Amino acid sequence: MRDANEALIVIDVQNDFCPGGALEVADGDAILPEINALMDDFQVRVFTQDWHPAGHSSFASSHDGKAPFDVTQMPYGAQVLWPDHCVQGSQGAAFHPDLRTDPADLIIRKGFRPQIDSYSAFFENDKTTPTGLEGYLRTRGVTRLTLVGLATDFCVAYSAVDAARLGFDVTVLESACRAIDLNGSLDQARGDMRAFSVTLA
Repeated sequence: MRDANEALIVIDVQNDFCPGGALEVADGDAILPEINALMDDFQVRVFTQDWHPAGHSSFASSHDGKAPFDVTQMPYGAQVLWPDHCVQGSQGAAFHPDLRTDPADLIIRKGFRPQIDSYSAFFENDKTTPTGLEGYLRTRGVTRLTLVGLATDFCVAYSAVDAARLGFDVTVLESACRAIDLNGSLDQARGDMRAFSVTLA
């Protein structure tokens, strides 16, 4: 069992990011056995859940003439436009049925504000609006994080970099993650994480 100052952060293991989902990550469901096995090693376990209202501004369908994976400019910067996914209350937004969810101490929902996307477990994409996760971890006495889930090059990497910026000791367990790898985004994400002293294990 890990020390009480260590937390497992399980990022977005939801139906829409797994095979057959609206924004499927190749082999996204292959990480489930490893994540489920890790649950018993940690005393603090936090899950995140992408949770978009219908018509979210990050959906390509909300922008005339735009297709999924196009990039547009938002007030907070560049934004990849996605297929409609993880709409609140939908089957796609639900956790994968094979994920052990009972051990979760906390579930952080993100991306619920219509005008701003949220990859990171800590901040929305404006990099200033907090989710509240940092405060929760601090009050639990957590200083070290292990991140797993989907997708390595977006929500996992953004969460890892933000956590490192906040002063947490961060490890990304790559065997329990899968990437979208959009135009070299995985290599970019790995470089970004290493630049912030995130351990890629």
